[in-house]
Amino acid sequence: MREIKCPHCGEAFTVDEAGYADILKQVRDAEFEQQLHERLELAERDKLSALELARTAAEGKLREAAAEKDAAIQDLRAKLEAGETAQRLAVAEALGDVERQRDALQTQLEQSKRDAEAAVDLAVAKLEAAQQRAAAEKDTEIQALRAKLESVEVAQRLAITEAVSVVERERDELKNGLDRAELSQQLSEQALKERYETQLKDRDEAIERLRDMKARLSTKMVGETLEQHCETTFNQIRATAFPNAYFEKDNDASAGTKGDYIFRDLDDEIEIVSIMFEMKNENDTTQTKHRNEDFLKKLDEDRRAKGCEYAVLVSLLEPESELYNSGIVDVSHRFEKMYVIRPQFFIPMITLLRNAALGALHYKSELELVRSQNIDITNFESELEAFKGAFGRNFELAERQFGDAIDRIDKSIVEMQKVKDLLMRSGNNLRLANNKAQDVSIKKLTRGNPTMQQKFAELDPGE
Repeated sequence: MREIKCPHCGEAFTVDEAGYADILKQVRDAEFEQQLHERLELAERDKLSALELARTAAEGKLREAAAEKDAAIQDLRAKLEAGETAQRLAVAEALGDVERQRDALQTQLEQSKRDAEAAVDLAVAKLEAAQQRAAAEKDTEIQALRAKLESVEVAQRLAITEAVSVVERERDELKNGLDRAELSQQLSEQALKERYETQLKDRDEAIERLRDMKARLSTKMVGETLEQHCETTFNQIRATAFPNAYFEKDNDASAGTKGDYIFRDLDDEIEIVSIMFEMKNENDTTQTKHRNEDFLKKLDEDRRAKGCEYAVLVSLLEPESELYNSGIVDVSHRFEKMYVIRPQFFIPMITLLRNAALGALHYKSELELVRSQNIDITNFESELEAFKGAFGRNFELAERQFGDAIDRIDKSIVEMQKVKDLLMRSGNNLRLANNKAQDVSIKKLTRGNPTMQQKFAELDPGE
């Protein structure tokens, strides 16, 4: 039972655990909705501020483009007016030259007429010829001047046309640039608007997914979700960043406990770094809240049991802790070579430890070489000791067998001597028996036996 005090009347009353949990859930939902509303308003203000900044920047760029365009148009107009003035001056100068030449020709013609009137009749032919030659020269000169004037006019018209075309092209380019700037501004505003709308939509969907996840996930599923996140994040860069690495779940529980994942990176059969990972997460509605320190001792035991160099706890526990939210936390003062991180520091932590271990790879190679040499020497000494032991055992066995053989030979000699004595005695007995056999005769056998004497006498009539 829980005791709750009313904030208005001050009266205290008790509720059961289910009622207390329901009230706590209502308070948390209200606070969550308020925080969500405040964050949405903050996001809306950020969006409006960003739109206003983008609009101000676009207007500034448009004003700068318009000012540059006006300056270019004024410059082109000044060039065009200067060209027109130069053209009018050139035309006036050409006309003045033609008129002066014409006046000179007229003066010469009048002088010729006066000379002709004053000349004698004999010079009429010469005068006419001179007049004709002068007229022809005048016509030729006039034609040349006209051709020159026409060529100057054509060049001026071409120059004017070219200048106008350049001005028109620049005007069209400025107009197109202005249109592109306006279109770019519209597209930027539209993209910015769509991006914020998408972010708001994604945020709403993420909030709904989190709510649904919190409602559906059990404690084990929450932990497995963090493990899957870390495994997916590692596999995304595994082929490029860690081609020779081993990163798998720890399924060996022969020591009684096991970690979540083991990371090992090798270089030519030499281990660069090895890390034992433990992933911890829990629901926000879990009544019993765990702390990161609750899992450090077990993680250190798992690291030592599996022969890993480092231990890393990837944790979402204690979400309000400034210590664990600040980045990578070194807890080696509690347990050797151990760190606590948030999931976003999972890949940077592996990279950091691997790069630090790469610096010591040369020393590890030399240590491995010395260790292998020591192992070879130790193996040689062991083999030598084994050979000496085996040789000693064989020598002792051979010596013991040789002694047994000598003993048996001695015993055999004794036995043979006994046999010899027996044989000697047997020979004496045989000799005595032979002597006795030689002394045996029928007479001796039948002595005192008349019956046998009679029988032998019947068998040998000669006797």
